[in-house]
Amino acid sequence: MPTKNKLKIFNDPIYGFITIPNSLIFDIIQHKYFQRLRRISQMGLSYLVYPGAHHTRFHHALGCMHLMQKSINVLRFKGVVISDDEEIGLLVAILLHDIGHGPFSHAMEHSIVNNVSHEEISLRFMEELNIEFNGSLTLAISIFKKEYPRQFMCELISSQLDMDRADYLKRDSFYTGVAEGNINSERLITMLNVVNDQLVVEEKGILSVEKFLIARRFMYWQVYMHKTGVVAEQLLMGTLKRAKELVQQGVKLNCSDGLLYFLLSEINADNFNAETLAVFSKLDDYDIVAAMKDWQNHDDFVLRNLCQMILERNLLKVKLKNKPINSAELTSHSKALIKRHKISQHEADYFVFQGELINQAYQNKHQKINVLFKSGKIKDIVKASDQLNLKALSKPITKYYMCYPKKKM
Repeated sequence: MPTKNKLKIFNDPIYGFITIPNSLIFDIIQHKYFQRLRRISQMGLSYLVYPGAHHTRFHHALGCMHLMQKSINVLRFKGVVISDDEEIGLLVAILLHDIGHGPFSHAMEHSIVNNVSHEEISLRFMEELNIEFNGSLTLAISIFKKEYPRQFMCELISSQLDMDRADYLKRDSFYTGVAEGNINSERLITMLNVVNDQLVVEEKGILSVEKFLIARRFMYWQVYMHKTGVVAEQLLMGTLKRAKELVQQGVKLNCSDGLLYFLLSEINADNFNAETLAVFSKLDDYDIVAAMKDWQNHDDFVLRNLCQMILERNLLKVKLKNKPINSAELTSHSKALIKRHKISQHEADYFVFQGELINQAYQNKHQKINVLFKSGKIKDIVKASDQLNLKALSKPITKYYMCYPKKKM
């Protein structure tokens, strides 16, 4: 049924009313590929730590589009020429930048799909939609792939200060209740400008950029890399890996047809074709949760326990350290588990493992946040700021973690 009123508005808890600017954007939002994002959680299993973090990729994509509209208006006001076609290209590119995320956002690309990033899958979705919409996404795809000659447009989609980060930091801090992560994205956008085809922040926006980088560092350690969230995500990836292992050994597992397709197939970047995309487009968080609810009663020790741990939030114990993990400590936990449950080393590895977390709030090697001074000079934010800790924020920090079962397992 054709909809007459295509210029609808959404009421967003962060920005208030978000307007759909044109009928192409409306039709993309209405498309089943995009509607699927309502069923993909933005922050994976972080709600096991922060109960409010149930917002979706759908929320985030609309928020990014809203901020992009604001950026375009600010830049045009400052004399930057952006054509109507370029405006639509920017809005479509940011709206679809995350459409390739699988269930629980990141778990799938590290378990049952081999080295196919969500960015690659996003691009495949965009190319598929471009055929459906008679080539009207061509410019958006060019910007998304960073091939468009006007560099600042590509930077608005993906850079150290893009609309993606401007939305997710503000949105995630709101839904988690972690106030330290809140940033003034409107103020940041008001300070944007373009010089020599590159995105810059005007001098009076230095403090806003400092706040943005400090908030980003805080959100990574406090939220995205929270040790409980990390262990929950590892267990989810372990669940999917174990399920794949069992299915490929001929063990029968109840799950949706879409999930079974990925458990049975070895999918990588080379064979991720149109058929794979069609199946992927039907997968969301509900497939995984429904499967885990069934698998928690399975005969297999590993699969059963992993599912129970996630569903009952009875997770592994996790230790976070500043130095690499002592392998002897890890081995002793592993041996105890093998002895207690008479399982193999391979099975024990699902419950006793180590890893590392790397956080770099400002990656100024490849992309910088450039500050424009009134004199016309341009400096990297680290040199422009009198905040000594900004230099520290540009250095990667590594922490090491070890997971093992609680005594009662």
